[in-house]
Amino acid sequence: MKIAIVGLGYVGLPLALEFARAGVEVTGLDVDATKVEAINLGRSYIKHIEPEAVAAQVKASRFRASTDFASVKAVEAVIICVPTPLNKNREPDISYILRTGEAIAPHLTQGALVVLESTTYPGTTDEDLRAVLESCSGLKAGTGFHLAFSPEREDPGNPASKVATIPKVIGGYTPACLEKAKQLYGHAIRNLVPVSSCRVAEATKLLENIFRGVNIALVNELKVVYSAMDIDIWEVINAARTKPFGYMAFYPGPGLGGHCIPIDPFYLTWKAREYGKNTRFIELAGEINTSMPEYVVHRVAEALNTQSKSVKGSRVLLMGIAYKPDVDDDRESPSYTLMEMLSKMGANVDYYDPHVPVIRPTREHGHWAGLRSIDWQQKNVASYDAVLISTGHKAVDYKQLAEWASCIIDTRNTMHGIPMPAGKLWKA
Repeated sequence: MKIAIVGLGYVGLPLALEFARAGVEVTGLDVDATKVEAINLGRSYIKHIEPEAVAAQVKASRFRASTDFASVKAVEAVIICVPTPLNKNREPDISYILRTGEAIAPHLTQGALVVLESTTYPGTTDEDLRAVLESCSGLKAGTGFHLAFSPEREDPGNPASKVATIPKVIGGYTPACLEKAKQLYGHAIRNLVPVSSCRVAEATKLLENIFRGVNIALVNELKVVYSAMDIDIWEVINAARTKPFGYMAFYPGPGLGGHCIPIDPFYLTWKAREYGKNTRFIELAGEINTSMPEYVVHRVAEALNTQSKSVKGSRVLLMGIAYKPDVDDDRESPSYTLMEMLSKMGANVDYYDPHVPVIRPTREHGHWAGLRSIDWQQKNVASYDAVLISTGHKAVDYKQLAEWASCIIDTRNTMHGIPMPAGKLWKA
């Protein structure tokens, strides 16, 4: 079988490798020529994906990359894994999906399958994408070509998360489309979860991320309340999680990061308005989570104040640019918001992240591009008035940090159990 995967990022590249390992001939399509070149040279540009994994499939002629969308003519299925961000008004931006549809449609052959994996609102696949594909190809969905939606379930940095073993939800535009999609994913995924429509599959992905967003907002709010009562939220959570039923542990932080939880719930909020419905839980959770950086910066100011220092003029070291531990993925990272806020208050901000040695260009925070992580040395760390832990990477020696830093503000409970003098550690 020959397939094409459009978008070779954190979703598309692992999926392409899994299909290739299963014996499927995969063409990876991307508009970024540097990614295409790296793949064809057997290299990886994503930290948690080993270059050997890419090189093995390229060498076996099961995986190649290209910027030429005419390659779609030679494949039986096309899987779309492109970004779905929010615009400046926090409204869904499905332009990447629609442009991809326009690019592949002229090359679709009779009976080909198109699957969208990008997270989006219900109706995107069977309305928006279908309209583009039909208009630009001259074929009709369900008869001329097959159409389906199957949400990605990537968990970067989690060694237990394997593409082949994560159950795959699949919804088809027609029953025949569903069967075609099941045949496709059956090559590489062990457990398939068919549902009745594309919209059910789209709604499933949104529920998964909304569930996390709402519960994280709950513990973030409790963190602030319990702190005022001099109660450690982390101790409370660890005690509560001993209950063997009716409870699932979620953890607070400095804000939400990644391409899913800070963004995806608002796709449903936007779509719900079309039906005259309000999503109050989602919007309240969003307000709480987006307010967390303000709370953290307030705690930084409190910590500095005990040293008779103001934020203005202080040197602050931020620990972690990636949005989650042990990866190099900095999309929507709250670290950038913290850096922005502290800088506007007059602080001199640097960062340390062993997984992000240099900040790459981003849509929202491009002016930080090129800034380099400091070297992990005692004289460097000790020179800062405060160290703010935003991401808890395992590669960091936190015992050394406890010895070297004069003041630590911890948003991830990474310093738990490490002895320190009273007043040195602040939780935020």
